[in-house]
Amino acid sequence: MHIHILGICGTFMGGVAALASEAGHRVTGCDTGVYPPMSDQLRGLGIELIEGYGADQLALKPDAWVVGNVVSRARLPGGEPRYPLMEAILDAGLPYTSGPQWLAEHVLQGRHVLAVAGTHGKTTTTSMLSWILDRAGLQPGFLVGGVPLNFGVSARLGAGRTFVIEADEYDTAFFDKRSKFVHYRPRTAVLNNLEFDHADIFEDLAAIERQFHHLVRTVPGTGRVVYNGLEESLTRVLAMGCWSELRSFGAAASDFSAVGNAGQFNVLQNSQQPVAISWGLSGIHNQLNALAAIAAADHVGVPAQIAATALAQFQNVRRRMEVRGTVSRNGGNITVIDDFAHHPTAIRTTIDGLRAQLGAQGRILAVFEPRSNTMKLGAMKSQLPWALENADLSFCHTGGLDWDAAEALQPLGARAQVHGSVEPLAQAVARAARGGDSILCMSNGGFGSIHARLLELLQK
Repeated sequence: MHIHILGICGTFMGGVAALASEAGHRVTGCDTGVYPPMSDQLRGLGIELIEGYGADQLALKPDAWVVGNVVSRARLPGGEPRYPLMEAILDAGLPYTSGPQWLAEHVLQGRHVLAVAGTHGKTTTTSMLSWILDRAGLQPGFLVGGVPLNFGVSARLGAGRTFVIEADEYDTAFFDKRSKFVHYRPRTAVLNNLEFDHADIFEDLAAIERQFHHLVRTVPGTGRVVYNGLEESLTRVLAMGCWSELRSFGAAASDFSAVGNAGQFNVLQNSQQPVAISWGLSGIHNQLNALAAIAAADHVGVPAQIAATALAQFQNVRRRMEVRGTVSRNGGNITVIDDFAHHPTAIRTTIDGLRAQLGAQGRILAVFEPRSNTMKLGAMKSQLPWALENADLSFCHTGGLDWDAAEALQPLGARAQVHGSVEPLAQAVARAARGGDSILCMSNGGFGSIHARLLELLQK
C-alpha cells in the first residue's frame, strides 16, 4: 500500500509514517517547513518528503491519504485555501483518513494496547512503560510523542503482542473532532492526571473529563484502568461509569504507592512487598509516572521487581530535563537545560524537581515561552507567578502574545523579566548567569534555538 501523509513532520504523524514504513508500506508525505529532527529521521527511513501542500501532489495517486490534525479548511487573507492539496482531495472524492484511525486499523488491531493518557507526563510514562516491557522480554511496539533515549527512535512495530501508545486528548482531524485516544481501544488505559488544557478546543475542564470518559468506555471488562488516586478530576471521570478492573496509584492508600524521595524510593503494592528504585530522575511527578508505568506493566504480567530494575536504567526522553551543555564561569559551571514544560503545572513541577535536586547549592534561572495554544490565549496567565515562584529569576519570551506578560508576572517583582524576541532574552539571561547556576529553558517548540545561543554567549 502507498500512503501519503499530510503533516508528516509532526511528532505523532512522523511516528505513524515510521510504523507504516516498517510494516512494508510505501510512505510519502508533505509538510510546511519540512524540519528536523523528524525530517532527518524520516529521510533516514527512505521516506520522500515534499515541501508544502500543493495540489500537484494528486499526481502521486496513493492508495490512501492520511491527514494530520494540523490540516484545516482555513483560508489565507486573499481567499486562497491554506491547504490546497486537501481541497483537491475533497473535490476529487478521494479516500482519506486520520492518523489515529489509520493506526487503529493497520497497526493496533489484534494487539494488547496499553494507552497512556493525561495532561502531563504522557511522553515520559509511555517511554518508561515501553522500556519496562522491553526489559521484561515482551518486545513491545510503541509510539511516543518524543524520542526515548533508551531506544533512540519515537516508534517501532515490535515483534510482541503488546503495543504502548501515548494517548493524546487533542482532537483527531478537522473532520473528526473526537480526541485521538478514542481510536486506540486499549486493554490497559493509564489516566495519569487531568487538568484544564487545550483552551482552543475545550471550553472547560468538564469537557475534557467527558473525553476521558469516552476513553474509559472503550476498555473491555477484562481490561484495566490505572488511575492517579490523587486527582479529583479522575475520580469524577470514573464516577461516570467504569466497567473494567481498577488499579490506583499515588495516594498512600492506593494499590501502588511510594515511600521515599523522588530519586530513591520504595514501591509498595497493596502496602506490601517493598521494591526499591534508585535513579537519576528528579521530581515527585516522575515518581508518579513510575508508579503508573509499574501498575500498567503489572497488567501484562511484569513483576514490580523487574519493572524497578528497568527503571533504574531509564534514561528519560529527549527534551525532558536534557542537559544541552555547561560553561565554566567564576569557578563554577553554568548548566543549560532543555525541557518541554509549557503548562503552568508542568513548569511548577519541573522547577520543583530541579530545586529538590540542587538543594540550596545553586540558582535556577527559568527561561520560558507561553507557546502552546492554551498559553497564547492567556487562559492560564494568572497561574504563572505560582508556577515560577521557586525559580530565582524568570525570563519570559513574549513574542506573539495578545496579553501583557509583564502585568501577569508583576507579583514576582524584579525576579521576572519579559523580552519580545529571543536575542535580547538570551543576552539578558547570559548577563544574569553566574557560576553554579542552572538555566532551565522551557517550551513545547524549538524556542528559536535559544539553548545554542545561550551557550555561545556564555562562552564569550
